[in-house]
Amino acid sequence: MFIHSKPSILIIDDDTAILRTFSRIFQSKGYCVSVAEKGKEAIEKLRSSSYDVALIDLRLPDMEGTELFPLIQSTSPRTLKIMLTGKMLLQDSIEGADVLLRKPIQPEQLLSIIDNKLKSKNLET
Repeated sequence: MFIHSKPSILIIDDDTAILRTFSRIFQSKGYCVSVAEKGKEAIEKLRSSSYDVALIDLRLPDMEGTELFPLIQSTSPRTLKIMLTGKMLLQDSIEGADVLLRKPIQPEQLLSIIDNKLKSKNLET
């Protein structure tokens, strides 16, 4: 389902260190990377481009990350939605997320999860 020759990822997190680190890691693995620090910035990017993966922080400064799900679903329903949270959650899933992961997460683990999920989605088509 890759829209570009390389898979694309939108990283949405208000932690600039996470944005920098994950951007560098994903770019080194061949991904086209876009970043957003706030929900409004993510909305603009989601309206203008499609992504293979959206890596979304649960708590953004201007909204909950889950508020982005309807827009992602309507503009790019095949986008893999990965929710990241540093908070302890009572449930082990969030409705609308394909994957829920707790921070901190090792980059290799994150890459492995994304690669496996994208391969699964590609096999479905």
